Amino acid sequence: MLQDIERYLACPHCAQALTRHDRSLRCPAGHSFDLAKQGYVSLLAGDAHTGTGDTAEMVAARADFLAAGHYRPIAEALAEAAAAAVAGASDGLVADLGAGTGHYLAHVLDALPGTVGAALDISKFALRRAAKAHPRIGAVVCDAWRPLPLRDASAELMLNVFAPRNGPEIRRVLRPGGTLLLVSPTARHLRELVGALGLLSVDEEKQRRIDEKLGPYLEPAGRREVEFTLRLGPQDVRTVVGMGPSAWHTDPERLAAALAELPEPVEVTASVTVAAYRR
Repeated sequence: MLQDIERYLACPHCAQALTRHDRSLRCPAGHSFDLAKQGYVSLLAGDAHTGTGDTAEMVAARADFLAAGHYRPIAEALAEAAAAAVAGASDGLVADLGAGTGHYLAHVLDALPGTVGAALDISKFALRRAAKAHPRIGAVVCDAWRPLPLRDASAELMLNVFAPRNGPEIRRVLRPGGTLLLVSPTARHLRELVGALGLLSVDEEKQRRIDEKLGPYLEPAGRREVEFTLRLGPQDVRTVVGMGPSAWHTDPERLAAALAELPEPVEVTASVTVAAYRR
């Protein structure tokens, strides 16, 4: 719930602390932010644009796919890495940058009973679900490329799963010694669908580029690859396409024709890297 993370929040305009006043959060400078009835709060600056956020259709597709358990090995690997990263910590904040529906954050909070979670995303459609994904999640609309509405050194752990990465802000929000756990696709991820359906591909240099961009702010602290095989029916394939970035670029008629050519079910490789970085 939002009240669990209020002490960690900061005003997006002046970075001062926020406190609750009835159905709003306010800072000492007088900036005020109304709490949505769906359980989240928007801490976007007034000139922010939400056009890059996931649509309601994309969010619904992701919720269905994740609820079916297709990516459970990724969630389990992330929770295991989180437990190892904060071993000995009995409380603290886990901030998920690009949290989407809160699926992965909820798994991590289950593995870390004393912590609370901040689900950060620019899509209000995603955060309506994230606010209900776990009793210890507070959901906040914000822009990953602007100063995050969290106080300095407030997070014990940060998560970033298939999402934008803002190195300077991640470093600022992490406490000294805190850890970022970053999940990114390898070039083998969904490879059987990429060529057949014309989806966006992942280049072989992705992990190197991530390391280079985070290098000035965080130190690498280990990584592992998680790879497994999915058996997907036609509707599952439509869902996995509709929930990711290819949803913005795929022609529905071309997709339907290509789907008709796939075997039922089709075996698809899921392949990601779970990497740790430490402040």
